[in-house]
Amino acid sequence: MFVPPGRMLYSISRPSLPHLLSLRLLGTAASRTTAVKQNKLLSGTLNFDDPSAFRVKSWGELLRALGIFRLCSFPVLVNYCGKLMSVARTLLGKRGFSLLLRPTVYAQFVAGENETEISQSMKKMSLLGLRPMLAVPMEEDLGESTGEKRYDDNMEAMLDCVRMSHSNAWSRDPMMQLKVTALLSPELCVKLTTLAAQQPYDLSLLVKAMDGETISFPGLEEKENAHFLCGLKRLNKIAEESRSLLLEALRLSDLEGFCLGVKLVRGAYMDKERKLAAKEGRVDPIHKSWEDTNHSYNGSLDVMLEVISQKPECHRIIVATHNEESVRRAAERMEELGIEKNGGSVCFGQLLGMCDHVSLTLAKESYIVYKSVPYGSVDDTLPYLVRRAQENRTVLQGIRKERDLLRKELQHRLKLKLRGGS
Repeated sequence: MFVPPGRMLYSISRPSLPHLLSLRLLGTAASRTTAVKQNKLLSGTLNFDDPSAFRVKSWGELLRALGIFRLCSFPVLVNYCGKLMSVARTLLGKRGFSLLLRPTVYAQFVAGENETEISQSMKKMSLLGLRPMLAVPMEEDLGESTGEKRYDDNMEAMLDCVRMSHSNAWSRDPMMQLKVTALLSPELCVKLTTLAAQQPYDLSLLVKAMDGETISFPGLEEKENAHFLCGLKRLNKIAEESRSLLLEALRLSDLEGFCLGVKLVRGAYMDKERKLAAKEGRVDPIHKSWEDTNHSYNGSLDVMLEVISQKPECHRIIVATHNEESVRRAAERMEELGIEKNGGSVCFGQLLGMCDHVSLTLAKESYIVYKSVPYGSVDDTLPYLVRRAQENRTVLQGIRKERDLLRKELQHRLKLKLRGGS
């Protein structure tokens, strides 16, 4: 993710993931029925129950979202979407498959394939008060390593993303997001996080390596060390676990004198983490209940908001969640702590094409809101979309409220149409 000069960004996720230096809070969807309890403490100004939030959408956008969200409510379709799309691509061919996906799933969740298409989507977002966080849809998983040439190509694509973010009028305070495993093999990421857990690395080694010095990292073989140095150079060229990890990051930021940015994410890769833990005989790293996940997320949120209220110029957070309770909690705490809505230290983030009733309501109330915006061809974005669907299956299967709001807005328009016709 691109951050303004002088700022470093930490993306919170669990270090055992093959997505290295990208730390997330891992949650579970257990006890989903209790997850929608009203938060009694929170600001009443944020009304996420008003279908008028969708007034800005066209008839086509309303119908498309309703249809896609309806399909996403079937677990079998979400669980096997990758295989189903692969079969459809084989049967329809590349062109036929593209013709099927472009006006449907692709149009819902992807900004476009080229800069012209992306600009059109981003200008519309800008008019709605939303900011783009361009997402380069490239990453690898364990067993998918493709070699240095592919990583170099990915780096060039990310540099192009940086250029695009800064060269367009719609890019106010631009950000981008990327996966470290697009620049470095997942296997090495796993080894590095394992070594770091056993014996924390000296940060000065990383700084020296990113400044171009040839450093030997403890625990790595010669070939692994060379690959890691290449990955660090790529990260340097582009820009740069839970509560205990967050507190450690804050301690280091005070000690080393750098500004800390945090993207606080509720959870991802849960199935893979569980399988990996079972295979290696480790304790399941996932929280045992939805309530535990909320407690962990909200606790880290409170920690960051407290330090931001004290030093807003030194810390930033993106509250990246579709959970209405956490959004309201963040808004309430901002008000209590005197943190400005549009001061820049706190912003919110949701995925493009999802949770628009929350994003649009926040933007209307003058909060800073980013939408994660993937772009590229159908073939390039398909693996990304499939993975996001797998990560967010509980969100996709629980979007009944958003579906209902879309339906109410559609009914409202139909009534107006009939009245006008009579």
